[in-house]
Amino acid sequence: MPSLQSNFVLSTGQGELPDYGNELVFQRNRLPARAYHIPATSLLLNGTWDFQYATNPLEAAEPGNPESRISSDIESALESTTLDTPDHSSQDTKSSLQAPDLEWTKINVPGHWQLQGHGRPQYTNVIYPFPVCPPHVPTENPTGTYRRTFSVPPAWDESSQLRLRFEGVDSSFHVWVNGHPVGYHQGSRNPSEFDVTAFVTRDSINEISVRVYQWCDGSYIEDQDQWWLSGIYRDVYLLAFPGEARIEDFFVKTILDEQYKDATLAVSLDLALTVDVDVSLTLRDTAQGNQTMKSDTFSVQADKSKIDLSLHIPAPRKWTAETPTLYGLEITLRSKALDKTLQTISHNVGFRSVELKDGLMCVNGSPILLRGVNRHDHHPHHGRAVPVSFIKKDLLLMKQYNINALRCSHYPSHPRLYELCDELGLWVMDEADLECHGFYDAIARPLNIPEEMDYGERKKLTFPQAAAFTSDNDVWKDQYLDRMEQVLHRDKNHASIIIWSLGNEAFYGKNHQAMYDYAKRVDPGRLVHYEGDADSQSADMFSYMYPSVETLVKLSKTAGVDGDKFEKPMILCEYAHAMGNGPGGLEDYQQAFRDNKRLQGGYIWEWANHGLWTGSNSERGGFYAYGGDFGDTPNDDTFVMDGLCFSDHTPTPGLVEYKKVIEPVRASVADKDLIIENGYDFIDLKHLVAVYKLESFTDSAQLGASGELPLPDLKPGETVTVRLPQDILDYNKTSGGWLTVSFRLRCSTSWAEAGHEIAWFQHRLAQTDSPIASVPQYPASQSNALQLRTPKAEYSIGNADFDIKFCRARGSITSWIVGGVPLLALDPETRAAIIPGFWRSPTDNDRPKDYLYWTHYGLDTLTSQLRDFTVESVDPSMVQLKIKTYISPPILGWGFDCTLTYSISSSGSVRIKAHILPCGPFPAYLPRVGLDVRLAKNLENASWFGLGPGESYADKRSAQRVGIWNKTVEELHTPYEVPQENGNRIDTRWVKMASHSGAGIQASRVSEDGADMLQWAASQYSPKVLEKARHPRDLVVEDDGAVLWRVDVQGAGVGTAACGPGVAESSMVKCEEVEFEIVLDGVLA
Repeated sequence: MPSLQSNFVLSTGQGELPDYGNELVFQRNRLPARAYHIPATSLLLNGTWDFQYATNPLEAAEPGNPESRISSDIESALESTTLDTPDHSSQDTKSSLQAPDLEWTKINVPGHWQLQGHGRPQYTNVIYPFPVCPPHVPTENPTGTYRRTFSVPPAWDESSQLRLRFEGVDSSFHVWVNGHPVGYHQGSRNPSEFDVTAFVTRDSINEISVRVYQWCDGSYIEDQDQWWLSGIYRDVYLLAFPGEARIEDFFVKTILDEQYKDATLAVSLDLALTVDVDVSLTLRDTAQGNQTMKSDTFSVQADKSKIDLSLHIPAPRKWTAETPTLYGLEITLRSKALDKTLQTISHNVGFRSVELKDGLMCVNGSPILLRGVNRHDHHPHHGRAVPVSFIKKDLLLMKQYNINALRCSHYPSHPRLYELCDELGLWVMDEADLECHGFYDAIARPLNIPEEMDYGERKKLTFPQAAAFTSDNDVWKDQYLDRMEQVLHRDKNHASIIIWSLGNEAFYGKNHQAMYDYAKRVDPGRLVHYEGDADSQSADMFSYMYPSVETLVKLSKTAGVDGDKFEKPMILCEYAHAMGNGPGGLEDYQQAFRDNKRLQGGYIWEWANHGLWTGSNSERGGFYAYGGDFGDTPNDDTFVMDGLCFSDHTPTPGLVEYKKVIEPVRASVADKDLIIENGYDFIDLKHLVAVYKLESFTDSAQLGASGELPLPDLKPGETVTVRLPQDILDYNKTSGGWLTVSFRLRCSTSWAEAGHEIAWFQHRLAQTDSPIASVPQYPASQSNALQLRTPKAEYSIGNADFDIKFCRARGSITSWIVGGVPLLALDPETRAAIIPGFWRSPTDNDRPKDYLYWTHYGLDTLTSQLRDFTVESVDPSMVQLKIKTYISPPILGWGFDCTLTYSISSSGSVRIKAHILPCGPFPAYLPRVGLDVRLAKNLENASWFGLGPGESYADKRSAQRVGIWNKTVEELHTPYEVPQENGNRIDTRWVKMASHSGAGIQASRVSEDGADMLQWAASQYSPKVLEKARHPRDLVVEDDGAVLWRVDVQGAGVGTAACGPGVAESSMVKCEEVEFEIVLDGVLA
C-alpha cells in the first residue's frame, strides 16, 4: 500500500484526505503558470511507456519502489514519437471492468487508457457519472501508473534548471522522479511544470513515475459535454533553462495609437537572475525576408525580477482574422560577464487592439461580426489526444468554409492550435477549463419540476442552489482563480485570442467575479465573456444560448439598454445546435445579425461529432460509437453526435449550409444591374475574381454566356452596382435562364488554393419567349387506343407499350410495366405501390418534440380504408378513375378523407389529382404531404431539375443551386452516424428515377402558374428501419430491394429542437385541406 508520503496527503484537521479528494489542494510544487514556449533544449518524452491499471489508488503500484523500477528494455523509447498512435478500436466495446491486472503493460503517450484496452469510455452531457458529494470522489477510482526512463542530453549545460512539463493529464496526477516525490496537479486541460533539477542525475538513466487518477475533486468542475477519458493525453517534455539567468515568463502587448496607425510593442519579462544581463528585442518583418524593423538592447541588473520594455513601431500592418499579418519577435538574454547568450525566445506578434467602443466589440477600432463555431478537442481514434496535423486540418476546413471565429469549448485547447490561428486568421475565444453543469440535476431532479415549466423559471428555482456547490463557495475560489490564471498565462501572447471566457455552464457566483477581476487586472487589452452571468456583471458582453430569432431580437432591444444606447454588445456563444440533419433556420439568424449591429454574431454548436471508431473487426463492420455503446452507464446516448462535421471531421450538409449563409460577399440583381455587397470587416474584394455563367435548362443544361466580371474597389460594408455584361443581356432577350456568379480566390493563400469559391449567387433572369425549363417530353405510344380490362380483383389499363394495374379491393396501384420493364414494387404490408404519404422517419431535431407529437397522433401507423372506387370515363386516349379512401391511425378517431383522381393517357402519363381533407381531432401539423411510391429495385438512378446537388429542406436550402443533377440512390443518402431522415430535395420541377437502360418514371408538378415545385427523396431504407437503427451498420434494405420514393408537395423543415428552437412556423406543414396534382410519366428505355 502506498505510504502517506508517496500519496502526498494533506491533513485538514478532519482526517487525512488524499490530494485528489481535497478541494484545497489542486497543486503541489507546480511552477507558476507561464507563456507557452518550448526551448531548443527540450526532450520530448512521448512514446511507449510502461503502464499498470488498477481499479483504485490503493491497489496501484507504489512509484519509486526499487522492486518495480523499470528495466532497460524501454530505453529505446527515448526517441521522440508522434501522436499518430495505433487504432485500438478492435477492443470489445461491451467489456466490463475486470479485477486490476498488476502486471506492467505498454501504453502510448499521449493517449487515453480507455482507448487502449483499460476501462471504458463514458459519455455524459450534463449529469455527473458519480455521486454528487463534493469534494469526495468514488472509492473505485481507476488509477493508471505510468513509468519510463530518460537520459539528460550531454550537450545540455551542467548548470541548467531542468523541468518536467505535462501539457495535459486527465484528471489529476502525482509525479515522482527516481523515486522522489516531485509534485501534484489537477486541471485536466491545463499544463503543469515542475522543477526536477534536484532529482535528476546527469550521468545515468532516470525514471519518471506518474500516477494518474480518473476522478478528483476537480472533476466536479470539469463536467463538459464530452467523453470522460483519462490519462496522459498531451505532450510530455523535459526542458532545460539557463541556471545563471533566465526569462521565467514574457508578456507581449501591442498598443495602437488613437488613429490605430502607429504601435508600441510592449514586452514584460519575469526574470530569475544571478548575474547582470543584456536583454535584446528584435522585431523582424517575416513577409519581407526577415528584414529587421526595430531592435534595441536593455541592460538589467541581477537584482531585477520584473522589467517592462518597449519598442515604437511606425505603421505596422495590422493583424485581423482577414489579414493575419505576423512579425517575428526575438527576445535574447545575454551575459557579458559569462560571455555567452543564455536564452533566446522567438515568438510571432500580430499588431491589433481589442476594445469596447460605442457598445460594440471592436478590433483595431472597427466592429467585427463573429461567424463562429464551438470546437472540442476530438479525434475519432485518439479522443482528446489530437495530432497537430489533425488540428490544422480542422482550422483549414474552417477557413475554407468562411468561418472566422473559434470558441475553445470548454477548456484550453492544444497549445499549437493558437499558433495556427495566429497564422491562418481566426478570432479566438479561449475558455477556462471550468464547467459544473451537473449540479443542476442534483438540485432539480428531487424537485420534480414539471416539464412545461418555463426554462427561466427553472433557472430561478435551481441555479442559486447549484452555484452554492462551487461557483458561489469561497472554499473553491482558489481553484477557480487557478483555472483562469492557467489559461491566461499560457496563451496570452497570441494575437488571435481576443476574448477570455470564464468557463461554461457553471451557474454564476462570487468566484466568477474573482476570475473576471483577475483577467481584467492582468490583461485589460482583451474582453471577457461568461454566458452564465445573465446581467453581464462579470463580462464585457451579453451572451446567450439557443434563443429563437424572435427572442434574440427582443433581447437586443431590452437587455442592458438605456434609451437607444447600450454599453455592451450581444453574442450567441452557442446556437443552431447541429445535431444530425440540421441545423435549420441559419439564414434567419444571420439576417438578424445583419439587421442589428448590436448582435455581433456567434458560435454554432458544434464543430464535429465526437464518435469513437470501434468494432472494425466485427462481422457487421465498424461504427462511430456514442454514449452507451461501451456499456457505460449513466450516459447521454447520441447527444455527443451534434457537429457540423462527421466524426472523421469531414463536412456534413450542415457545414455546407453554414458556409453559404455566412459568406462574406452577397449579391442580387435589379433589372440589368448586379448589386454586390462587401460583408468583410476589414478588406476589399481585390483578392477575389467574379466568374459568371448563364444557363438555360430543358432536359440538360445549355450554356448561354460566361465570363469574368470586373470587381470595382469596394470597401468593407459597402455596396456597389455593376452593369451586367452585354452577352448576358443579349442571351436573356431570347432564352432567359439562370445567372450564377461565383466569387473565387484570385491567388492561393495559406488555407486554400487559387480558384477556391468563397461565395456564390444565383438568380433567375426575366424571360419572355420560352419557359426557363420544361419537363422533358417522351414519345407517345405508337398504339392508338387504351384498353380497360376488369378482372374480378383489379382494373388493368394499358396498350402495347405499358400496363397499369389497380387493386379494386384496396383502391391502389399495384403494378406498372413499361416496355416489358416493371417500374413498381408491391409493399408486402399495404399491398400497394403508390399511396398518399404523410410520414417520414424522425431527425434528431424531431425527437424531443415533433416526433412525440406526431406519434401521439399515430402518424407513423396510418392505415387505409377504401370508401369508393369508380371508373369516371373511358376513351381510347384517356381513362379516368376516382378512388376515395379514409386514411387514419388505429385507436384514434381522426383521419384524412382522400380523393385521388387518376387520369391515364395513351402516352403512358398518369396524372394524379389529390384532394385531402383532415377530419376529427387531427394534429395541427404534419411531417409531409405527398405520395409514397415503391419503385422496382433497378430504378436506382435519379436525375432532376431543381435545387441540388445536396439535400435541402424548407429551412435548410441556402447552399443548394438550381441545375440538372444526377445521382444514384446510394449517393442521395446522407450517411448520418445516427441514422435518421435524410436526402430530401426541394424546389424540383421534375425528377426521374430510371434503370441503367433508361426505363423509369418521371414526376412533375402541375399548377396553374407553373410555379409550384415538388420535393422528393429516394432511399433504400424504410422509415421504420431508419427510425430504429442505432448505427449505419444497422440499416437493412427492403427484402425485394425496392427503392422507396417520396414525391411530395409539402415537407417540414428540420429546425434545431434537439437543443434549441424547433421548426419556424413558416417551415411547418399545417394539417389542413389541400389539393395538388402530380404527373407521373412512364419512361421507355
